[in-house]
Amino acid sequence: MKLPAGRGELSSAVVRVLGRRPGEAGADPFGGVDAEGAAPYGEDLHLALYLCYELHYRGIEGVDDAWEWDPRLLALRGALERRFLGALRADVPAREDAAGLLDELLVEPVNGTGVSYFLRDHAEIEQVREYAALRSLYHLKEGDPHAWVIPRLTGRAKAGFVAVEYDEYGGGHPDRMHVRLYADLMADLGLDTRYGHYIESGTAELLATVNLMSMFGLHRALRGALVGHFATVEITSSPGSRRIAQGMERVGAGPAAVGFYTEHVEADAVHEQMMRREVVGGLLTDEPELERDVAFGVGATVWLEDRLGERLIEAWEAGRSALRAPL
Repeated sequence: MKLPAGRGELSSAVVRVLGRRPGEAGADPFGGVDAEGAAPYGEDLHLALYLCYELHYRGIEGVDDAWEWDPRLLALRGALERRFLGALRADVPAREDAAGLLDELLVEPVNGTGVSYFLRDHAEIEQVREYAALRSLYHLKEGDPHAWVIPRLTGRAKAGFVAVEYDEYGGGHPDRMHVRLYADLMADLGLDTRYGHYIESGTAELLATVNLMSMFGLHRALRGALVGHFATVEITSSPGSRRIAQGMERVGAGPAAVGFYTEHVEADAVHEQMMRREVVGGLLTDEPELERDVAFGVGATVWLEDRLGERLIEAWEAGRSALRAPL
């Protein structure tokens, strides 16, 4: 991806510094920026954090790879993470019963609301395209943030986790990798399929959902939260994907667009069982002290996804674009 424009003091400083070589940046290239006082869910913090994390994925065009482990950038990233994580721990309702939380996710409301319902019943084609553009900031690296936890698991949890990830990566077939299927979805919708292309359109609410899994994945201490996150995604994916597939069919989005979500209806119904029984069950058998962390991962995932959904639906119902930069 390319470096985007900054959205405030923090992200502008990151963009400016990453445009230089590490040896030319000075001892304190971020001096004066206040990470501790930044809005924890704001555009500025989350773009800055997203750029820090992107160096651990495919890198950024024109940015020296040496920045990935530069201690000056890592110090700033740590301050951003503390601000974000501290806010989440304060705002997400505390629960300790991970199994109970996961059971609640299986209950579908009679008159459900949320983005998948809106896309199924009300969305126009341009709103479907906006949704696909936003989600591309995750789905074009689907599976990658979660893969970081694999070396940190053992036994049943590791085996079950790898089995689920194997499907995310197409079962060994590159044309079946979920990132490839999502690129085909985007092509059906007339969107640019380049990795990270829609970063300028990505809102703080969307960036926060991607940053959450990157943060959980990169910290061994948060391995329980990452398992809770992945379990939440897999448990809620099948019914939500069914509704989105129906919405894609309703607006005539094309076979690849429908097919991406149809694939998730079938695959994630199986993944849900594997995640609950083998991954979460295995992890808590081996490390029962992590149950509170797993519950936090579940709660934080739902909380941030709800914030994103409210932002999208509010904009669409008002007849506005939900993106920072309309398509």
